[in-house]
Amino acid sequence: MVTGMDGGLKTAKILVVRRDNIGDLVCTTPFIRALRQALPQARIDALVNSYNLPVLAGNPDLDHAYAYTKAKHREGGSLLGVHWRRLRLMWELRRRHYDLVILAGDGDRQRAMNLARWIHPRQIAGFLAAGEAGSQGLDLAVVLDDRPRHAVEITCRLLEPLGLATTPPALRLVPELQSADAARQALAAQPWFRPERPTIAIHISARKPPQRWPAASFAALMERLHAAYGFQFMLLWSPGDEDNPLHPGDDRKAAAILDTTRGLPVLAYPTYHLRDLVGGLSCCQAMICSDGGAMHLGAGLGLPIVCFFGNSDAVRWRPWGVLQELLQPASRNVQDIDVDEALAAFGRLWKQRA
Repeated sequence: MVTGMDGGLKTAKILVVRRDNIGDLVCTTPFIRALRQALPQARIDALVNSYNLPVLAGNPDLDHAYAYTKAKHREGGSLLGVHWRRLRLMWELRRRHYDLVILAGDGDRQRAMNLARWIHPRQIAGFLAAGEAGSQGLDLAVVLDDRPRHAVEITCRLLEPLGLATTPPALRLVPELQSADAARQALAAQPWFRPERPTIAIHISARKPPQRWPAASFAALMERLHAAYGFQFMLLWSPGDEDNPLHPGDDRKAAAILDTTRGLPVLAYPTYHLRDLVGGLSCCQAMICSDGGAMHLGAGLGLPIVCFFGNSDAVRWRPWGVLQELLQPASRNVQDIDVDEALAAFGRLWKQRA
């Protein structure tokens, strides 16, 4: 239990730090939600990176979300400017005089600890690796173990030393109104669009090669889904060239799919910003994708999902709290999932939804 705070946890000032990937942050929203449910009068803030900030936009469980820009995510401006703005943010956080900083990530713990020490809260909570000597500067520690757990369950273990342990609640994701409206208007402008017909999100981008389902497979699946159900589709992808070393994209893959499916009702929807992806997904009734950040965004919006898993841990990273059909071949490469399997999986998913 947190000690040494006036009024205890009920009116504490708490900062949750989560500095890593999209899926990690989405899977932290149940932890933030549990904090808010248990501590309605506390001040609860978050510190994330600017690329992931839209995940927390409009989140009613937070008082404020702070963000810093990683050097690789800067859009124009100098590297010196990035570091200067980060330093100013750290000073601002230090002046907040937080009672508790919670390091919600279970990786790269030393950098997170250095950051927490700079903010100088009364206490720091976080994870320790099994067998790690001492507290490593943590006032409240949860020891990691080898028990298979979902990422949501792992993060929610940090509620235990606070005396707030509970069943993890649902994910929380609030689409930005402007981005959701833009996606709805783009759909409505299509001559084939019918509001009563389900729109299926087809997200084709994946960071790791073993997670990339081929363009021909996506196109064939869309053709068969349209023939069987009459669906319309929103095709989403990370724009750019696949050979770009900093920001690889899937323009060529999308073009190949669109060329093959030119007779189908398909809206091409490249997502230049994370808020655009959330807005697009919010207009759909189900999703087909590979494991990755987009999958977790879909889960955060409550979409039923057919997901392809390659060499990632399906126990830890499967969609949380939504209807799902997970396909992971023995080879741990999604290219070995055939269209018949994917079609059957979607059929099972759609039947559950009904």
